[in-house]
Parts: sequence; structure tokens; C-alpha cells
Amino acid sequence: MLLARYQHELLEAGCDEAGRGCLAGPVFAAAVILPADFEHELLNDSKIIPEELRYALRVEIEEKAIAFAIASVDNVEIDEINILNASFLAMHRAIEKLHLQPAFLIIDGNRFNKHATIPHQCVVKGDSKYLSIAAASILAKTYRDDYMKQLAAEHPEYDWHSNKGYGTLKHRKSILANGYTPYHRRTFNVSLITDGLMIQVIE
Repeated sequence: MLLARYQHELLEAGCDEAGRGCLAGPVFAAAVILPADFEHELLNDSKIIPEELRYALRVEIEEKAIAFAIASVDNVEIDEINILNASFLAMHRAIEKLHLQPAFLIIDGNRFNKHATIPHQCVVKGDSKYLSIAAASILAKTYRDDYMKQLAAEHPEYDWHSNKGYGTLKHRKSILANGYTPYHRRTFNVSLITDGLMIQVIE
């Protein structure tokens, strides 16, 4: 069972992002404040939960959360400020959208750009340790997946309905064959090599 709180004195929100490692599309983030007595045996890191269960959990989280919000940073902004800062910015935007402002934040991961007024604690693998971070991971993941499925209708050749913008072999081959779309991130200075296939992505 995941933990309900990192601390018990201040109103606490958990934050997480989805889409950081993708080649296309925005990064999404969510912030969630759960009731102090919230419990759920199945809630966990979105990456280890089947898709059907993720969407069922989203409904329950949204029904029972004290407050929740989702925000994003698009690929153009990602290219301007880099994906790490974009992930932090998406979390800041989600926090600012909460109708009830928390007094303490717990953040999935080991780094965060400090919020102007709210103290925080980073938690490595926090989405598998704290319920509010796990809930944020579910919301960020499902809302981003929904968005990528919408984009897939515009560009079906990239298989975004399935890969959600991640660098699968089919996605990489489609980039070679068709080039970039307006939704692709352009600043990943890496060579993508799979089965002898190379795509050089240069800023």
C-alpha cells in the first residue's frame, strides 16, 4: 500500500509528469490533493498499470480528490527551454490551476524548479511510494495519451495512437520516410539507432 502523506501538518499535493522521453507531442503534468483518509490498493505508478485500469482509476481520482489539475507544455516550448525545464513548467502550471492551493508539494523525481511560494520535497520513484504522486501520474499519463490519440488522426503514419509519441521503431521509420511534423521535438541532440536504422536529431 502506498503512503498517504510525506508530512501531516500542511495541505499536500503530489505532482508528476508524462511524456518527457517522447520524440513528439507535449509534456503533460498533473497536481493532485487527496483526502487524508484516501486509500486504494490498486493505485500505483501509471507505467506499471494496464491502460484499462488507468482510465478506471482516473475516474475515481477525479471523483474523490480534494483538488486536481492538468497542464502541458508543447513541443515548441520544449525546444525553447529544454525538456527538463518544460517538465517543471508543466508541473508549475498544474499547481497554479488547482482551485485550492496546497501548502506543501511532493514531486516525483530528484529535481525540481522551486515554486515561488510553496515548499517541496523531491521523491525518487515517488509515483510508487505516495498516493498523490501516483494519482498525478495516472492523470498526466491518461490525459496525454488522449491528446496524442487526437494528433494521431492528423498524422496516422507515425502510429501515435499506439506509441503516444515515443521513439518506437515504427515511429522512427516514419520520420525517415515522411520527415517531421509540426508536433515533433527538434532539439534532441542524439543519434537514434535501432536495427541499423539511424536518425540524427540535431538542434
